[in-house]
Amino acid sequence: MLGTAPKVSDTQATTTADDTLKKKTRDANVISGGHLVARALKNEGVDTIFTLCGGHIIDIYDGCVDEGIRIIDVRHEQVAAHAADGYARQTGKLGCVVTTAGPGFTNAITGIATAFRSESPVLHIGGQGALTQHKMGSLQDLPHVDVITPITKFAATVSSTERVADMVSMAVREAFNGAPGPAYLEIPRDVLDREVDLAKAVIPQPGRYRASTRSIGDPRDIEKLADILVNAGCCAAWIFRDTSTAPAAGCCRRATRITSIARALKRSRTRMCW
Repeated sequence: MLGTAPKVSDTQATTTADDTLKKKTRDANVISGGHLVARALKNEGVDTIFTLCGGHIIDIYDGCVDEGIRIIDVRHEQVAAHAADGYARQTGKLGCVVTTAGPGFTNAITGIATAFRSESPVLHIGGQGALTQHKMGSLQDLPHVDVITPITKFAATVSSTERVADMVSMAVREAFNGAPGPAYLEIPRDVLDREVDLAKAVIPQPGRYRASTRSIGDPRDIEKLADILVNAGCCAAWIFRDTSTAPAAGCCRRATRITSIARALKRSRTRMCW
């Protein structure tokens, strides 16, 4: 005897987003990997991420919505990476690009390489197949960290949900350490979707995990430079445009405001070119 065919609505598969979000608890004492990413980004002052939606990274979006972080969903990951680079250059803040695994990751490589050569502080967060499926041919599995290491200042995989926020903070710290540049963080799907007790999650406090001291120039070298400027018949000081958002910007601007330096530049007829 033949049975009645099921309705289309009964067999229609739910989306990845529906499947993921239905499993999430709203217990304030429990937090998922994606929400830890968003919270860590919020602590870093990130207000915008550039991305192209993908199943590996869906929980990050849910976290960003909760944290009030704007999500700009583009149509190609190359655009997302270049946008994050441009955002970092124009604002001086961290640019953030989020891509799904495999081709989503590789599409962003040119933008990350540009940020590397331009010394732009960009954090690239990439999805990856579940750790439980490592080396088993999971969806869009590629050796992301190996591929991107040569063009980043930091590249690593997060292996536990408890360390997600900690690793985000570590990657951002490296992106701003010394000469700015891009950092990459790969987060496997099961690490990102897993929920843990909030008390067990490592969430660094803002402003408590970076070096607070700044290196200063050797006073003898500064005196030599001042002598050269004063005694120069005519010289030009070239300051590249990217210093407008680099850590050196404040030093450059403060230096030009020092009266003694200004007088020395005037006497030597030095022309400042920005």
